[in-house]
Amino acid sequence: MENFIDFKGKRVLVTAGTKGAGAATLDLLRHMGATVLTTARSRPAKIPQELFVAADLTSDAGCHAVATAVRERLGGVDIIVHMLGGSSAPAGGFQVLTDDEWRRELDLNLFPAVRLDRLLIPDMIAQGHGVVIHVSSIQRLLPLPEATTAYAAAKAALSTYSKSLSKEVSPKGVRVLRVSPGWILTESSMHLAQRLAKEAGTDLEGGKKLIMDSLGGIPIGRPSTPEEIANLIAFLASDRAGTITGVEYVIDGGTVPTV
Repeated sequence: MENFIDFKGKRVLVTAGTKGAGAATLDLLRHMGATVLTTARSRPAKIPQELFVAADLTSDAGCHAVATAVRERLGGVDIIVHMLGGSSAPAGGFQVLTDDEWRRELDLNLFPAVRLDRLLIPDMIAQGHGVVIHVSSIQRLLPLPEATTAYAAAKAALSTYSKSLSKEVSPKGVRVLRVSPGWILTESSMHLAQRLAKEAGTDLEGGKKLIMDSLGGIPIGRPSTPEEIANLIAFLASDRAGTITGVEYVIDGGTVPTV
């Protein structure tokens, strides 16, 4: 029986593919036959040197280095998964968000995708096909004023940019989609749960509940796993999803309470 999804011969770039959902996506696509190049600031031992680029994607130079590596090592690209994102902004609401904090959030969550797309999508258009997946966040719909205003705004900008890009390049053979996770069970999120638990005088499960409560609750009662995010991305990137473009897929256990 044929595999439901086959990526044999596909050339893929996954940004931030060394941890969490990025690593799960990289592993799954490779298991399905793709050749996957990834990038981060430092290389973990499990990723072959020839399929890794050490780069700071918050800089224009870093994005150019990755685009060059894609052409030289893969000979082009069929699928781009923009996984890079995160936040280092302090808690304290809008008043603590200086211009530098705002720039850092935009440099991490918006501009890497904009720059890499500008560098690589023309090659996709020239070959007549390609898939671009922008990983956003439900925070664009559910910003937490105490801590995630700038991050949420940057992800909202990424989503608007992605929609506009899809309208421009889909007629030229390049599908553009968005995946918006809610809370993902990663090593860093477990550290956060442990810290919150300690501060509240409770256990790890209590810390996880504090996070879920801050999001207004998760109807299925748990966060998504990195592997579940990777499964969705793999389907959307595959030929099985050949008529899907310009839309957003939320994977959050039902966290977003509206239609």
